[in-house]
Amino acid sequence: MIDNVVNELKQKVSPFCQLLATRIVLGLCCMLPVISVLANNDDDESRASGRQNDYCSATARAQFVACGYEQRDDYFTAQAVCLNETDDEERQACLADRTANSKESKQLCQEQFDARRDLCAMLGEAQYDPSFRPENFVNPLQIGATVDPNPYWPLVPRTQWVYQDTGSGQQITVTVTEKTKQIEGVTCIVVNDVVRVNGELIEDTDDWIAQDLQGNIWYCGEEVKDYASFSGDHPANPELVEIAGSFKVGRDGAKPGILMYAMPTVGQIYRQEFAVGEAEDVAQVIHVNGDEAVFGFSCNRECVVTRDFSPLDPGVEENKFYKAGVGLILELGVGTTERVELISKSILP
Repeated sequence: MIDNVVNELKQKVSPFCQLLATRIVLGLCCMLPVISVLANNDDDESRASGRQNDYCSATARAQFVACGYEQRDDYFTAQAVCLNETDDEERQACLADRTANSKESKQLCQEQFDARRDLCAMLGEAQYDPSFRPENFVNPLQIGATVDPNPYWPLVPRTQWVYQDTGSGQQITVTVTEKTKQIEGVTCIVVNDVVRVNGELIEDTDDWIAQDLQGNIWYCGEEVKDYASFSGDHPANPELVEIAGSFKVGRDGAKPGILMYAMPTVGQIYRQEFAVGEAEDVAQVIHVNGDEAVFGFSCNRECVVTRDFSPLDPGVEENKFYKAGVGLILELGVGTTERVELISKSILP
């Protein structure tokens, strides 16, 4: 069967395409049984895991298989692009890049799977289904007036924090607006996050955040907009180039997470967001008497320190320092020189 398909293709295409077509057919014929076995095995494992309440690990396995399909889709999409390069050298270089990128993507799938399994060991195997009922949440516009704010994440309308990344030069401005958004019946306040480098817009994101009756801060979703500027454009307006990471609770299975507890304790570990394949940030409280300082703000051994990470970016971690009455004052990259400092906090008129 395979020989017949290959011979038919050889009669219709150029020598270069003959070789390429042979590789594609043979590759597909070799891959399809493997894909089928993986999918069938995973379905069986997922069903068995569900019966055993092994939900977290079963979710990780399902995501691993999905990642493999996505990697293969990207591989053949890139191949389709390469085939339309008319220059032989450029086409060969394109195909080589495709192969290298595919190998990297395959490795990332494995690393993400391992990271998710490690997270399951920390969180447990239960289904992730936090209670998110409107009656358990406050009116965010009353925070700071009739409602006490979370001491470490004061969600008071018109509050603005300005941060500086000492390495990249990025300036990040975070503003609690007076806009609200209703998500699954919960009134969330809009927190705008703008990133600039040398005055040039890089990112403009709206975070949707809520506070419950106990003072815990919840993450309801975000609308991410990444921008880039290109020379030769007149006027030089930043162009929207990416919206990756956007999610909304209730859409495509996305669920809320906790950004900060009202009374954090060492050892707490929690999902900050849960949108499969898009937003999977996690935080763990590692200190409640952390000691760091930035210009104008000092922990005085009273900062809550979290370890922030995501299975989507294996090996990447940050430590964040939160000062009561102020909020986040410092982010430190673990194992890197990344340092993002609070340079000002104010209440807008």
